[in-house]
Amino acid sequence: MKVETTLFGHTHNDREVKLFSFKSEKGLYICITNFGGIITSIKAPNGQGTIEEVVAGFDTLDEYLKGHPHFGVIVGRFANRIAKGKFTIDKKEYNLQINNSPNHLHGGNNGFHNQLWDYQLETNNNHAKLSLTYHSPNLQEGYPGNLTTKVVYTVYDNNSFDIDFFANTDAPTHVNLTSHSYFNLNGFKDNIFSHKLTLNANKYLEIDGTQIPTGNLVDCELTPFDFSEPKTIGPSLNKINGGIDHCYVLNPMNSISTPAATLEHNESGRKLTVYCSHPGLQIYTGNSLDGSLSGHNGTVYKKHMGICLEMQHFPDTPNKPHFPSTLLKPGELYQQKARFVFETI
Repeated sequence: MKVETTLFGHTHNDREVKLFSFKSEKGLYICITNFGGIITSIKAPNGQGTIEEVVAGFDTLDEYLKGHPHFGVIVGRFANRIAKGKFTIDKKEYNLQINNSPNHLHGGNNGFHNQLWDYQLETNNNHAKLSLTYHSPNLQEGYPGNLTTKVVYTVYDNNSFDIDFFANTDAPTHVNLTSHSYFNLNGFKDNIFSHKLTLNANKYLEIDGTQIPTGNLVDCELTPFDFSEPKTIGPSLNKINGGIDHCYVLNPMNSISTPAATLEHNESGRKLTVYCSHPGLQIYTGNSLDGSLSGHNGTVYKKHMGICLEMQHFPDTPNKPHFPSTLLKPGELYQQKARFVFETI
C-alpha cells in the first residue's frame, strides 16, 4: 500500500485542504480529500489490466468549491429528503433549510459535504486508514444537538475499501450518513445503459411528486425497478420517466455480510460489489446531469453518465414513525458500515 499526502488547495477562508492518495498492490487508486470527505477519484483495472477512472469528480479543489451535484461527498446530517424541511422531536418542531423545494435535501447547502474535516492517517503493510472528524454545532442547518461525526476510510491492498460512519450527540437529533459517488465502470466512455445491476431488494419506496416517500413499500417484481436478478440498466431507464431516484428496501436489512448491490460492465470486465449495514439503498442514475460540468480527463457529465449507490436509512424517516428510526439520543452511538469491492470478470 502506497500513501501520499499533498496540498489540494485552500478554502474560501484560506484553510488548507489535503488530498490523500492510496495505491493498492493490485492496482486500485483512490484519492480522498478532507474537504467534504470527498472521494475525488477511483481508478480501477479492467479485464486487461488497464487502469481507468470510474467515479465522477474534479482534479482541483476550486472546481468543487464552485458547486457540484454531491460528487463523491459524505452527506450529512441527513442523506436524501425531509418533507418540507420539518420534523418534530419531543413536541418541538425544527425547521431545516429548503434547498430542494419544497423539501430539505442532503443536510442543506452547507451540510457535511461543504465542511473541512479534521484528519488522522494511519498506514500499514496491506491497508491504510484515513479518519475524518467533524463537529457540527447545535442548530447547524436547523438540526438540534451538537453532533460529533467520524468517518473512517480503510483502503486495502485487495482492491477494496470500507467506510465506517460514527456519530454521537448531546441532544436528540436525526442522523443519516452516506457516501455519494457516481460510478461508471466503462471509464466514462459512454453512459451507464450497458451496465448490469443486481440489488438484494424486492421492494422500493413509493414516492410522491416531490420525491418524498408516501410510506408505501412497492413490490419490484414485474416492474422496471426489479433488479433482484442481474439486469442491464438501459431497458429500465427507457421505461422510467426521468430515470431512477428511488430507495430500495434491502433484504435482509442491516447485513454487512450480504451484497446489497452488484454493478458489472461486461465489455470492460469491471465489477463492483457493495455491502452495507444500512436498511436502504438509494439508486440514482444521474438524471440531473446536464453536460454543464466536466471533470477528470475532460469528461463531460451528461445525463445518466454515472450511477449512485447510496447506502442509507429511508428518506423522510423523521416524519415516518413506521420506518427504521434515525433518531440518535445522548449516550447512544450511531454506527454504520459500507464496503466496496472491485474485481475483474
